[in-house]
Amino acid sequence: MLNWAEIETVLLDMDGTLLDLHFDNHFWREHLIQRYAEQHRLPIEQVKPKLLELMARTRGSLDWYCLDFWSRELRLDIVALKYEVADLISIHPHAEEFLQALQGWRPLALVTNAHPNALQLKLERTGIAVYFDHIVSAHQYDMPKEALKFWERLQQELGFRPERTLLVEDNVSILKTAQQYGIAHLLAVKQPDSHAEPLAVKDFPAVAHFGELLPIAK
Repeated sequence: MLNWAEIETVLLDMDGTLLDLHFDNHFWREHLIQRYAEQHRLPIEQVKPKLLELMARTRGSLDWYCLDFWSRELRLDIVALKYEVADLISIHPHAEEFLQALQGWRPLALVTNAHPNALQLKLERTGIAVYFDHIVSAHQYDMPKEALKFWERLQQELGFRPERTLLVEDNVSILKTAQQYGIAHLLAVKQPDSHAEPLAVKDFPAVAHFGELLPIAK
């Protein structure tokens, strides 16, 4: 699936790619709504459709990923609420083996849309920061990975050659933007959320888990 001789830089997404998206889906679709209803003394069946609609409107923008935005919008301490269910944060099967195999062999960057506070929580819980040469949050550039200019800024900062770069990502929209920018090696993740059905990925090669990429030919 991958010709490692053609790859000199590896960019990895975090949520849904290295980490199980179940934590995020449960938080946004269940836990946050429950806490919002309690805080504002409203029935869940009344607030859930409104909150899900608001989330849908912001999806793909930096606001969707911004915990400061949601804290202001909903008048809740979103970071504190995330810590309440932090035990659900977990690494996908074989992801850490994959990181171990790459560490020190190719420049390795974690590239995420996650807000810095969410990123810190997940790095604390998983310990995966030790594997990376660079960790970049889209909030550093004030634009999400869905924006073409994000990749321009990232390339300027990291100095990678797009034609010799691999991006592994669970969001097909982001993969398409990276492809438009010129990143040559693109790989999708079929099952970002272990509690949900696998995605039907048509436009990119895809793996169910990182074990499919092991062992890495060096």
